[in-house]
Amino acid sequence: MSIISRTLLVSLAMTLSTTALASSAVDTLLSEYRQAGAKHFSASQGKRLWNQAGRPPGASTDRSCASCHTSDVQQPGRHAVTGKPIKPLAPSVLSRRLTNIAKVRKWLRRNCRWTRGRECKAQEKGDLLTYLRDQ
Repeated sequence: MSIISRTLLVSLAMTLSTTALASSAVDTLLSEYRQAGAKHFSASQGKRLWNQAGRPPGASTDRSCASCHTSDVQQPGRHAVTGKPIKPLAPSVLSRRLTNIAKVRKWLRRNCRWTRGRECKAQEKGDLLTYLRDQ
């Protein structure tokens, strides 16, 4: 087997294993959200939530997930206030995305509070994760 073939196989195996990790982490969280009372998760509902703008209490402008991450989760974004670059959220683009359950919980909590002025409900979190996973 040539070096190029081996390199391609190793690269493919690493991509598949990190994609499986993202799917495993998301599946674990979706199961938790179902236990908390959520029903069927919908990628289309997640996309709607992603782009839905609202003005949380104390904010001077409307906010949505797309305000920082853009409406295309396969593209890089930029924080609306600080201008800090944000890498794409889609695991299909950046395979390590959505692989760490603690980080997913942390960022969902923080970003829901920032965009909605409250924590997202289990149904909303599940819909958003389903949308992101499927991109």
